[in-house]
Amino acid sequence: MSTVTISASDVNKLRQQTGAGMMDCKKALTETNGDFEAAIDFLRKKGAKVAASRQDRESNEGVVIARASVDGKRGVIIELNCETDFVAKNAEFIAFANLIANTAVENKPATLEELNDLEIDTEVNRAKIGDVIIDKTGKIGEKIGISKYVVVEGEKVVAYIHGNYRLGVLVGLSANAAGADEAGKDVAMQIAAMNPVAIDKDGVDATTIERELEIAKEQIRAEGKPEEMVEKISVGKLNKFYKDSTLLNQEFVKDPSKSVAQFLSTVEKGLTFNAFKRVALGA
Repeated sequence: MSTVTISASDVNKLRQQTGAGMMDCKKALTETNGDFEAAIDFLRKKGAKVAASRQDRESNEGVVIARASVDGKRGVIIELNCETDFVAKNAEFIAFANLIANTAVENKPATLEELNDLEIDTEVNRAKIGDVIIDKTGKIGEKIGISKYVVVEGEKVVAYIHGNYRLGVLVGLSANAAGADEAGKDVAMQIAAMNPVAIDKDGVDATTIERELEIAKEQIRAEGKPEEMVEKISVGKLNKFYKDSTLLNQEFVKDPSKSVAQFLSTVEKGLTFNAFKRVALGA
C-alpha cells in the first residue's frame, strides 16, 4: 500500500498526460507510491491486459480515412476499428485515425505491419502506433485496431471520404491535367456509389468472368432458349456485365449520356486511370 499522499492535482496531472480516467490514474499513482513514470507504465500494462482480454470481441465499427499527399502523387486509406458507434463518433478517435493516415502519407510504409511500427507523438512521448493503440484500448475499454491499409500512386491521386467516414476512395489519374482534382472527385463519388470491380474488362479476373458466364448460361437455359443459342447470348450478357461493372465503361452518374471514359476525355484527351481503391467500413 502506498505511503505517499496522492493529491487531486497529482491525479489530474497524470490524467492530462495520459488521457486515462480519473479512477485509473488514482489507482496507478497509489500502486506506484506517486511515481509518475511508474504510474504511466502501470497504465500501459493495464492497456495491454485489456487489449488481450478483448481479442475475441468483434470490432466492426470505426472510421475510414482517405488521404492524398500534398504533391498528389500518393494516397492512402486506413480503416481504424472499434467496437461501438459511440466511440467511432468520438472526436478524439477520429483525430487519432487522421493522425495515422497523415503519418502513413508522410512515411510511406509498404505494409500494415510497417505502419504499426511507425512512431507518432503522444501526450507523454513518441511511441509506435501499435503501442499507442494498445494504450487507447486500455483507456477506452474497447478493442481497437487498424484492419485495412491500402495505397495508390499515380500522376494525380485524389482522395474522397463518403458517408461520415464510412467509406473511402482513392483514384490514380494518368496525368495531372487541368481540372484533375474536380474530375477525380467526381469519379471517386462514382466509385463510392457504383462499386466497379475493375478499371476496364482487361482488369477483371478470370474467376469472376467464369462465374458471370455460368450465371448467364443458367439464366438463359431457365428461359427455355435452345442450347445452340446459349453461348452466343451468354457472351452478350458478359459484355453487359463489363458495361455495368467496370469503371471506364460505366455510365457516368453525373451525365448518363457519357461513359466514364468519355467524361475523362472531355477533361483532357487520353486521360484515364492507372488504379483505384474503395474501402467500406467493415466490408
